[in-house]
Amino acid sequence: MQRPNAAQLAYGSATVVLATVALLLLSGTTTTLGITVISLAGLLLGLLVAVTMPVRTAAVKTTAPTPAPAPTPAPAVHEEVRATAARVGVGADTRTGS
Repeated sequence: MQRPNAAQLAYGSATVVLATVALLLLSGTTTTLGITVISLAGLLLGLLVAVTMPVRTAAVKTTAPTPAPAPTPAPAVHEEVRATAARVGVGADTRTGS
């Protein structure tokens, strides 16, 4: 048997806690035997969730070669690049001190 992965542990643990709390609240039992039975039921339910959860497998490598990426076009030699300047309003004061 494989070791459980992080998702299986997380889902199983969450199921144990939530199922046990829900069953205890719904049943309203206060006896030691009732609490023990409900705790075991929550534990078994969490184990069932963790074991039956699908495991992600590694990607299968294909033997077909992947096509080469298309070449990128070369930039134009005499292309003019313009950058827009920030517009400053009339009378704007750029001093930082008083």
